[in-house]
Amino acid sequence: MKQQRIDLIGILFLLIAMLTWASSFITLKAAIGPLGPMSVVFGRMVVASLCFVYFINQFRKLEFTKKDIKYILLLTLFEPCFYFIFEAKALQLTTASQAGMITSMMPLMTAIAASFVLKEYLSKRVVLGSFLAVVGAVWLSLGAQSSEHASNPLLGNFLEFCAMVCGTWYAISVRYLSQRFSALFLTAIQAFIGTIFFAPLAVWEYFTLPMSITWDVVGWIFYLGIVVTLGGYGMFNLALSRIEASKASVFVNLIPVFTVLLAYLFLGEVLSQTEMMASFVIFGGIIVSQLPRFRAKEKLL
Repeated sequence: MKQQRIDLIGILFLLIAMLTWASSFITLKAAIGPLGPMSVVFGRMVVASLCFVYFINQFRKLEFTKKDIKYILLLTLFEPCFYFIFEAKALQLTTASQAGMITSMMPLMTAIAASFVLKEYLSKRVVLGSFLAVVGAVWLSLGAQSSEHASNPLLGNFLEFCAMVCGTWYAISVRYLSQRFSALFLTAIQAFIGTIFFAPLAVWEYFTLPMSITWDVVGWIFYLGIVVTLGGYGMFNLALSRIEASKASVFVNLIPVFTVLLAYLFLGEVLSQTEMMASFVIFGGIIVSQLPRFRAKEKLL
């Protein structure tokens, strides 16, 4: 029997990415209060872009095919552009727990899409692990207590689902591009194009919405731009260069788990027994999806 090895480094990259993305829920909620949602996203894109200015000359030496350009455009269009529009609006209309429930749908969506587009093998373990992780994430989301007011949860959940569709095709695009380009370049191009895309939306908000810029807001934007955007996407892009998109997407179910843990550590919220049990189910699903599959050795004739 031939056993596939588990990529521990790739898994570590994914865990770091999920942890930083989970922290963005708390930070984004806080920043959207004083500023408009598009202005916050524009600010984080600007901060992230400034981190990559030094590497522009290095990026100019890269060569691109028409297919590369097509996937790069798809990558940036799905995420950060449309993804952040949908998610920022969703967080204004629904609770974080309900958004987390919708987020848990992404792994199965990515696994199915990757099997068709990238011809990745869709094993029974990935399907079973994804199903368990979805059940756990839904259970966690339903059991989590939130004080956020949901003005239109139906529309907010639909917008979060649209964000997950964008996230699915983002993962597919990265999986292809990571075979030709570094995670550094892919993260940088997202930041550069995101800055251009959200600039007019931020200007529009500046003239139409009441906003106040404080040092706290500036700090949150720098955190979103450097830690979440630069660090989170950098880690995720590195992971996708080592792990199949269908397997990597299962780790998205850790976001609601990490969000609850961060809320406990920094906001003093107590984890309920239901939330603890749901978190274990999610971890179980991820472990099942990452188990190596065995292939029988071909018999010599």
